[in-house]
Amino acid sequence: MHDVQSFGVAVLIWGLVGMAALLGHRVARLLRIPAPAIFLLVAAVLASEIKAVRDAVGLTLVVDLVTVALVVILFDGGLNLGRRRFREAAVPIVVLGVFGTFATTALIGVASHFIFGFDWKLAFVLGAALAPTDPAVVFSVLANKKLVGRTSAILEGESGFNDPAGIALLLGFVHLATHAHGSVASVFAIFALEMVIGGVIGVIGGLALARLLASRAPLLASQQPLRALAGVLVIYGAATVAHGSGFLAVLIAGIVMAGQQEQRGESIERFHSTLANLGEIVAFVLLGLSIRIHTVGEHWAWLIGIVLALLIAFVLRPVATLPLLAPIRLQRNERIFIAWAGLKGAVPILLGALAVVGGVPDSARVYAIVFVVVTISVVGQGGSLAFVARKLGIEMQPDDEP
Repeated sequence: MHDVQSFGVAVLIWGLVGMAALLGHRVARLLRIPAPAIFLLVAAVLASEIKAVRDAVGLTLVVDLVTVALVVILFDGGLNLGRRRFREAAVPIVVLGVFGTFATTALIGVASHFIFGFDWKLAFVLGAALAPTDPAVVFSVLANKKLVGRTSAILEGESGFNDPAGIALLLGFVHLATHAHGSVASVFAIFALEMVIGGVIGVIGGLALARLLASRAPLLASQQPLRALAGVLVIYGAATVAHGSGFLAVLIAGIVMAGQQEQRGESIERFHSTLANLGEIVAFVLLGLSIRIHTVGEHWAWLIGIVLALLIAFVLRPVATLPLLAPIRLQRNERIFIAWAGLKGAVPILLGALAVVGGVPDSARVYAIVFVVVTISVVGQGGSLAFVARKLGIEMQPDDEP
């Protein structure tokens, strides 16, 4: 086939996949489950049935695209969280985002070793991959309503901080699993280095970007969001090249930028909110396209995924988070809801792919397990979230934003 025709076929395929993903929003509303679940399952079926779709996606592409998607999601998360909301809930955000990630990773790792017989190194790779949460999935099933009080800020902030923390831990455990002379100390050294460098560059980059956008130099209003996007990519790249967490850097840059209301403007906020929504769709579609359904049935990956999803939802996350929330001034119903609302989303997709690309032994099974856990978490927990919020008396108000 001629090259132009081949390219046309590829564009047609991706266009159809995109249309199917967007139509998934309507189906999700009818079924009252999060739209990402539709993206995930439809894409998986397409990849299983259509060879051209399977050939169009490789894990390296998944890692690259989901990384970019996560960058815009985290920056938008920082903008929405803002300085004021972050300060009001800073303690629970940092405690859950960092220490809660450690605790959840450890509990999943121990369960994977003793219940399923995973090697310790692989068990903690799986733990780090499944520890992060995703509030975008949480809020997509709350019937266009916002949570009132600190609960919303805690869930958003926790996810913002546990995403970079989980990624840094995963990279450390991948190094441990693929290097004979790796040690647990090296894992925590890598984690600490990434967090410190990423945090510093995030603050500096956020201040510099706010100053750049406040410049009085002639600039079309339509160019402001693009300038902000270019700055976000620079911040991520600079932190990553400096061996820091680029994801933490863009999150903190968003929080810093949010304090500069007059500089960033409404157009920047809307532009990056749209990009973040697109990024969430891209991440779930890519997971679905990159998974091979037959691998889910191999080595009991489906059963391990089901048991792990139930353990995480009903035992491991509550055990990891409730003691950390105990000293914090929250109502009992808020603590329970936060423990239940730890849904899995885009980040496990990236982390599972990183384990495969990093050459971790038996990582294909890990990726299949991640697929099962994310699917159950989004469909099962996500589908029950609005009901749980009502039963617990969690106050909600209509979301008037478009």
